[in-house]
Order: sequence, then C-alpha cells, then structure tokens
Amino acid sequence: MFMAQDRLPVVQDMIMAEDEKGRRAALDKLLPMQQSDFEGIFEAMAGLPVTIRLLDPPLHEFLPDEEHAKDERMRRRIRALREANPMLGTRGCRLGLQYPEIYEMQVRAIVGAAAAVSRRTGTAPLVEIMHPLVGFLEEYERLADLTEHAAEGSDVDYMVGTMIELPRACIRADEIAERAQFFSFGTNDLTQTTLGFSRDDAEGKFLTFYLENGILEQNPFETLDTEGVGDLMRIAVERGRSTNPEIKLGICGEHGGEPKSVAFCHELGLDYVSCSPYRVPLARLAAAQAALTETGASEYAAAGG
Repeated sequence: MFMAQDRLPVVQDMIMAEDEKGRRAALDKLLPMQQSDFEGIFEAMAGLPVTIRLLDPPLHEFLPDEEHAKDERMRRRIRALREANPMLGTRGCRLGLQYPEIYEMQVRAIVGAAAAVSRRTGTAPLVEIMHPLVGFLEEYERLADLTEHAAEGSDVDYMVGTMIELPRACIRADEIAERAQFFSFGTNDLTQTTLGFSRDDAEGKFLTFYLENGILEQNPFETLDTEGVGDLMRIAVERGRSTNPEIKLGICGEHGGEPKSVAFCHELGLDYVSCSPYRVPLARLAAAQAALTETGASEYAAAGG
C-alpha cells in the first residue's frame, strides 16, 4: 500500500522528516489514503474476518538507491538507515515501537474504515489488527496499549494479535498469549530465523546444491520443515493455549498453500491457513483432504479397525 505512486512521495516525506512533528504531518496526509484502502477491503470481505498486518518492511525500502537520491539530504538519510542485515534489523514491531506514530495512524485508519463500512452496509467488519515480528512480551504489551489508545472512542469491535515468526516468540508463547487474542504463524520468516537461512541468498545458490545432493529432501521455503520449524509451532500452540484456550491460531505465508504443510497445520489444530491468491484453490483442496483423512481415520478406529 505504501508503494503506490500516489502515496510513495508522502511516505518518503515522512521518512525524511527531522522530528516527530514532521512525521505526523506526513502521516496525516496518508491517513485518508489508508482508510480508503481498508474501506475497500472491508466491503469486499463483508461478514468475513480481515487480518491486517501493520507496517513490516524496514524504512529504507521506501527510498531509492543512494545513487538515485534527489539530493544530498536524501543521500544522508539513506546512509543513516542502511543496515547490514535489514530483515533482522529495524522492521516490524521494532519500527512501530521506535516510531509509534506510524502504527497509530494505521490503527486509526483501520477503525475509521470499519466504522464507515458498518454505517454504509449495516454489517460490522470482523477486524484483526496484527503486530509483526514480536519476540518479547514487553514489545507486545506496549503495542497492544498503543492500539487501544489509538482506537479509543471508537465503538468498533476488533481483535489484537501478533505474527509468530521468531523462535523466541514460539518458546514464550504462553506469556504473549496472556494478552494476545490471536497468533498467525509467519512461516516464511520463521523458517529463515529458525534455520539461519536467508531465503534470498539460499534459493538458487547453496540450497540448490543441498537439494541436488540429498542434504535436504525438500525446499523448506516451499514445504514446511515440520521437524524443526514445525516443532517450534507445536510448542507455540501448546503453550499459547495453556494460558489462553480461546486464542485464534492460523498461518500466513506461502506454506499456507502447500498440501503437506496444510495437512500439518490441520494436525496442529490451527483454525485457518492463508496464502497468496493464486494458491487458494490448492489450499482449499488440501484442507478438505486433511479433514477427510482425519474423519476417515476416526471412523475406521470407531469401527474397530
């Protein structure tokens, strides 16, 4: 959404701002754009739950390469934001905690859109606000407080939760679940952080060698590594439900459209899988097959087989 041509210059103004006042001025311009986006989504998804992940990418992704910067001021800002490993750097909730006004704007846009759609259609959207890359309870609690504060005064019902995409979040899921209303396993990043593989650097390079030489049987970014990443998910499910039996659990990422991975998610007892649009038919088929397999096994056992 932030990359659209009508708003990228405003996003860049926000990044280039010298202080919070300047950032808020740019965010005030983005607010109606974001609200319009969310209104369209809520209308299209009438009566269905909509999970919205708050801003996740590092800020440098919204600026050009240094050689294409329009002036020296922008070049200095690009250099200041440069990180050796940005996907493990200032992104996700770390960005939201450092610049809370960004997430505040997004939450206001979400609840404003939900209220507007509810008034127009008479159907209240089922809103789920998701904070990415949480690893510590204190991170989540501050973000949940921020969300509640930004939504204050609205009568929109919403849920607040987090993406589980770090091993620490899986291990400490019982703590996070005391406050979180849902978990969504971000298995793309959870695979990277668990295996220590950079997807961009692995695929087409050493991972090809691993597959060709039988070191690995499957690409873990295509088929879920159920013995490693999957065990961490199992821990998170068990510990999360131990403190919050009603917590909603799902998966987002390309694994959500791969049949073996979908079957594993069904085995874990997740409530849903989500994936890219073109994978949805395959995901639905895989989910149906997993349910039928379970039903068949149960009936077979009940019959004394």
